[in-house]
Amino acid sequence: MSTKTIELSAHSSSLSGDYTAPVRHDWTREQISVLFDLPFDDLLYRAHTIQRHYHAGRGLQISQLLSIKTGGCPEDCGYCSQSVHAETDLKASALMSVDAVLQAAKQAKSTGVQRFCMGAAWRSPRERDLERVCTMVEGVKALGLETCVTLGMLTATQAQRLADSGLDYYNHNIDTSPEYYSSLTTTRTLQERLDTLEHVRNAGLKVCCGGIVGMGESREDRVGMLQTLANLSEHPESVPVNSLIRVEGARLAHEHDIDRLEFVRTISVARIVMPMSIIRLSAGREHMSDELQALCLFAGAGSVFIGEKLLTAPNPTPHRDRELIDRLGATGRESSPIQWLTKSQQ
Repeated sequence: MSTKTIELSAHSSSLSGDYTAPVRHDWTREQISVLFDLPFDDLLYRAHTIQRHYHAGRGLQISQLLSIKTGGCPEDCGYCSQSVHAETDLKASALMSVDAVLQAAKQAKSTGVQRFCMGAAWRSPRERDLERVCTMVEGVKALGLETCVTLGMLTATQAQRLADSGLDYYNHNIDTSPEYYSSLTTTRTLQERLDTLEHVRNAGLKVCCGGIVGMGESREDRVGMLQTLANLSEHPESVPVNSLIRVEGARLAHEHDIDRLEFVRTISVARIVMPMSIIRLSAGREHMSDELQALCLFAGAGSVFIGEKLLTAPNPTPHRDRELIDRLGATGRESSPIQWLTKSQQ
């Protein structure tokens, strides 16, 4: 028996029987690499079994993401079209009005959305802008929707202010491995990201934190990203796995696409190492076949974003999403067929 097989067997049960994973925070890179190296069918078996064990009856979680302040971000993230360093045609806009955001949230709820997410292209929010965002959060909560915002880096005081407004989730992705992080941006460090996550946790907020694949990183970087997430003191409640959307003018626009099965492997390993988290099939779905998306859902993804756009990037049309979910027989949170969009789009 090989060293890799022994290492894996020490932390899991046999493939021939039921496989469930304990919640751990001590994953080594070697252990995660072994998972990535499993035969594809075996990896999917493990991931899907964990999905059924921890998330049976949960159903598909439907979110929508609105850009409440677009463009003009001073960060130099190579994947982002909203950076002032990107040579794109994207025009910067001011922070939306509260009324406009609430109108968008009402429309989202009417189409079956359960969580309404708001994103602003900032390094960190200014106080006057944060006050308006908090008012948005309060209004969206009053509509009966879960709330999530992504506003860049936060201080402890800012995180507490958001918590006091009733915010449910704060999104702040780590993007990639610690080793590859400086290849993506030079205007902030991974540690600054982790500091924000600590402030968010200390304020009592739920964490939405994942990464992006297809940015020229290696599998070892994907291993490192998942290890960083899985070894946090608390796993993120939501873990978005994004496939890079290439926008002409952004520095990483011409990186090669990640192999599709490798993308499914990444979803599967995330499912195994963070068994209680909701894995979110996020950016890049517009370029995924229905069959690939179905594989990702089978492998453990339990949430998708709907809507014409994800911030500024294209997303599958509501009609295509409705057809796919109907074909898959997906269920909502109460294990009943999802009815979102059926009437409003006909």
